[in-house]
Amino acid sequence: MRPASRRARAALLAVALGLAAAGCGGHSSTAPRPARTYLMGFSGVPPRADVALALQAIDLWSRRADAALVLHEPPWGELLRGVPPDSIVRRDDLPLVAYYRGKGHRVFVSIDPTNGLNRAAESDSLVAYGRSLADPAVRRLYADYCVAADTLIRPDWLGVASETNLVRAVASPTVYQAMTQAANEAAAAVLARDPAARLFFTVQVEVAWGRLVPSGGYAGIAQDRADFPFAAGLGLSSYPYFVWSDPDSLPADYYTRLVAGAALPLFVVEGGWSSASFPGVTSTPATQARYIRRHAALLDAAGATAWFQITFTDLDLAALPPATADALRPFAYDGLVTPSLAAKPALAEWDGVHARPRRTP
Repeated sequence: MRPASRRARAALLAVALGLAAAGCGGHSSTAPRPARTYLMGFSGVPPRADVALALQAIDLWSRRADAALVLHEPPWGELLRGVPPDSIVRRDDLPLVAYYRGKGHRVFVSIDPTNGLNRAAESDSLVAYGRSLADPAVRRLYADYCVAADTLIRPDWLGVASETNLVRAVASPTVYQAMTQAANEAAAAVLARDPAARLFFTVQVEVAWGRLVPSGGYAGIAQDRADFPFAAGLGLSSYPYFVWSDPDSLPADYYTRLVAGAALPLFVVEGGWSSASFPGVTSTPATQARYIRRHAALLDAAGATAWFQITFTDLDLAALPPATADALRPFAYDGLVTPSLAAKPALAEWDGVHARPRRTP
């Protein structure tokens, strides 16, 4: 997966912050359906920087969701300038979280200590300030920010490291070690304050299968499990269309193999399948719809806990600066509706899964 998407997505997510609560209807079906174990939801990323459109999109996806996802890098600039972490969380996150909870959604939070634009490097904000996660003082800021997020938001799950196997594969050992220290120190600080907190890290599934970063075969996540022992659950990042041409070719144990012999609750924190082609990838709306069906089967097999797509809508690339549009193009068509909120075939497949009753695994 190209890591260039994450910070741009986080910037778009900020457009949705601070929105006032609004009501919505709920998706329902009287037809008997097999139960699902997983919550389903999205993040607040809008198709473009338009608050009214962001609100419309959230209203639309809230009718077919049980949970909402908040994910971003820490605001390193403000933290380094001495802005209290709790002040930042109250200002930037709590209004959006209250909006989601007003719709009855559970909330997952994923905080990424590394560089969402470039997994091989440190955060641009840290570099701009001449700082690094290798600095214990910077890691303390990260831990304080994670504690503030847990204390104020009280999420169902809190993530403190992202795509750890991808960072290990493409970054220097120094960057990986600093991220590992930061995540473990943050986890210890959160658990000291809130022993009931449920913490996770995420792995990149295609990397684990040895496909995205060639490793000579299935690589697994044993090293990640050893390096992040605090985890009560495992977050998954999966964009299989980069390395698989057909959703139906995904192995039946695509997720379960990752935790074979040492089970952890599994949830997809980010992922999807493009409905359009671009250099290196060939796809169609019908292929994307088949992926939703196949993905539900994989999650059923895993007894998964949650299924998130970061984007509910496609991204309006024409509204973005050219460089940002180029970076996001491989992920711009993962939505279930167009930028104008018109349904794609995948939406009906998602709705069919969401209409199933949910049971606790």
